[in-house]
Amino acid sequence: MYTVCIIFNIKQFGVNLLFENMHRCLLQTIMSEVEATNQAIEPYITEDIDRNDYVEATYECQKINSIGMNVEFDEDEVNDESILGKVFDTPDDAYTFYNDYSFLHGFGIRRDDTIKNPKTNEPFRKIYVCNKEGWTKKIQVKMRKKRRRDIRTGCQAKLRITRQEDGKWLVDSFNDTHNHDLTMTPTKVMKHRSHSNFHRSIEGKSLMVQFGQAGLKPSQIKKVVNTMKTSNVADVTSKQCADVLSEQRKQHKGKEFHGLIKHFQDKTLVDSDQYFVVDLSDDGYPRNIFWADGRSRDAYTKFRDVVVFDVTYMTNEFKMPFAPFTGVNHHGQSILFGGALLENEKEESFEWLFEHFLKCMFNKYPKAIITDQDKAMRNAIKKVFPKTRHRFCSWHIMKHETEHLRSYVSRYSDFQETHKQWVNSDTIEQFEATWEVMRSKYELENNSWITDMYNQHIHWAKPFLKDTFFAGMTTTGRSESINSFFDGYVNSRTMLNEFVVQYDKAVESRRAAEEDEDFKTMNSRPFLSSVHPIEAKAGQCYTRKMFETFKKEWTEAITNLTHETIGKTTEESTYRVGQLDVDKKYCRIITFRSLDQVSVTCSCAKYETNGILCKHSLYVMKKKHVKELPSHYILPRWTLSVRYKLVPTHYGVSVQILLSLLDDQKVNTILISLLDDQTNRKKSTSLENTSQGSCMGVSQIDMMPQLSVRDPLGPSTTKGRPKVASRIRSSLEAPKKRTCSYCQGLGHYATSCSKRKADESLEET
Repeated sequence: MYTVCIIFNIKQFGVNLLFENMHRCLLQTIMSEVEATNQAIEPYITEDIDRNDYVEATYECQKINSIGMNVEFDEDEVNDESILGKVFDTPDDAYTFYNDYSFLHGFGIRRDDTIKNPKTNEPFRKIYVCNKEGWTKKIQVKMRKKRRRDIRTGCQAKLRITRQEDGKWLVDSFNDTHNHDLTMTPTKVMKHRSHSNFHRSIEGKSLMVQFGQAGLKPSQIKKVVNTMKTSNVADVTSKQCADVLSEQRKQHKGKEFHGLIKHFQDKTLVDSDQYFVVDLSDDGYPRNIFWADGRSRDAYTKFRDVVVFDVTYMTNEFKMPFAPFTGVNHHGQSILFGGALLENEKEESFEWLFEHFLKCMFNKYPKAIITDQDKAMRNAIKKVFPKTRHRFCSWHIMKHETEHLRSYVSRYSDFQETHKQWVNSDTIEQFEATWEVMRSKYELENNSWITDMYNQHIHWAKPFLKDTFFAGMTTTGRSESINSFFDGYVNSRTMLNEFVVQYDKAVESRRAAEEDEDFKTMNSRPFLSSVHPIEAKAGQCYTRKMFETFKKEWTEAITNLTHETIGKTTEESTYRVGQLDVDKKYCRIITFRSLDQVSVTCSCAKYETNGILCKHSLYVMKKKHVKELPSHYILPRWTLSVRYKLVPTHYGVSVQILLSLLDDQKVNTILISLLDDQTNRKKSTSLENTSQGSCMGVSQIDMMPQLSVRDPLGPSTTKGRPKVASRIRSSLEAPKKRTCSYCQGLGHYATSCSKRKADESLEET
């Protein structure tokens, strides 16, 4: 990758334009066009008016190395006699000379024939012609295929050079007669292909490659490059940008996995806590890849209470599913604990991934994990994370309900309402009772989808999940929001070596947003809606975003709730709390105790699942004259105390970057086939020790050159994911329905609103 610093200015790309036999008005037109582009060119123009009232304009110039053009000519050189017999060191010098000459005279050129010596098979004659030389071939094409316009006119203009005995190249034939109009406007001359060559220059390619590595599309790169350059350089096109990126990618074709390995090797030099592991096949092909940097591992120790895992995203031309581990930070923002590229979505792949995730995260289990209903994923979680509470994504469940319950809805008119009551049950007793009613009333089959969902109710039913913290999440939408964020950096054609680079850039952008919120919280004070010390304590402790969440609950508690006393003793009080003018069935039951310390529980379980006290609990605390928000109800994960420090905390675990080769027998098989000499066999022994867990500190940088790593064999097989779509989009990302601003109807805009047209016609009459 090149690091390029380019300063564009008119003088650097100044062009010595010699236009003879031009009328004054033509020159004024040219000068006004240049002045409109940049007035800084005026000091470099001098005018000489001859007796025939013609103008010759001379521009100060210099070599334009960045676009491969040298337009320094003496007056004596701009004629046929001086060109014929001219000698050049190389054919490229001759091409450059003729191209510069054509630029000044208003046409473009191209390379034509190269004649070789039959004895030595070396070129001894080259011909450069006007780009309108020859005729377009007449070929039979189907009528529906669009034909290009003919651009060739049989022009005879050419320059021929012949190799001399001393190795020099002599111009032995030159024809400057054209049978077409010449382009006399500088901005149009540059549009000829031989002059529009900024995209072929080193600087131009470097810019495009850098912007491509930043995740920009060719159309976006075109806009940026054309904005940076001056009018003296022809605009680049999206096709040219795409060609440059394609050419750059071809250099890594077949070496993508090697580039991925090299990326993580380089990162190890600056991040010793990085964890990177690869599952290789016997032939050296990557099957599964997992990585996490030091900051992600540090974040996991603070926010491991809930992890979202999702594999619905395609990010590379091998179609290896991207599987991010997503969490929630102290501002409620999505963060990444690590990323993985998988060979497939089978149980053994998930087991491999979860085992290395656990090893990477200091053998600390996630307290809760949210995924879809995939059976292979569920079995792997049960086996590797037995202590983790597993929740199914509610969005995926609702998506399947429409498909599997259609027959019951059409058969029974009240089925949908009963099913809704069952799903939204508030207590376990209510859930079980409603199920018994549904099973007998609607004759539910034992092997039906809904019966299977009942058997798995501990993974999705609200009454069974009230005791687990999920940071307010019920779906994998958190993971899908991460996926949508990656849309600006990667696509289905991203190469493996490019993907890990773009992943890092996306993560850095997320972390910049986190640091921005840290700064705003530390350098501002909350605006309180009351003078109550409970709200003041919350504003002092919570981060800016989380205080806004608390404030909504507090505002409801002091303005819109009422209560009814159910029971009261010396030890505890029980209340029914709900909104004013709302049916009592929507009220919540709150139990308040204040013996050793204040304790409050609510049937909505908002604190248990979200970590923020609900409005019902806050209402009771205010009525019971609690003077301060109890510290045990302020989770540290929602405060600045868990923000990232510059020096990460180490937990006494030596962080090693391991290359996983499945088992010891496979390690031996691969190493014996790949390592030839005694030195390599000694290094293989170190690799065996490392794979056995001895942690001898074998460097992957020393280890990798000995392994024949190869790119994946082909696209991965996935579970019915759409071939065109990059990922499955959630309902939050579904396109908005068209809404009419006139009648507020759906499905059309005001311009095609029939009601509006009818009203307008009535007004006219």
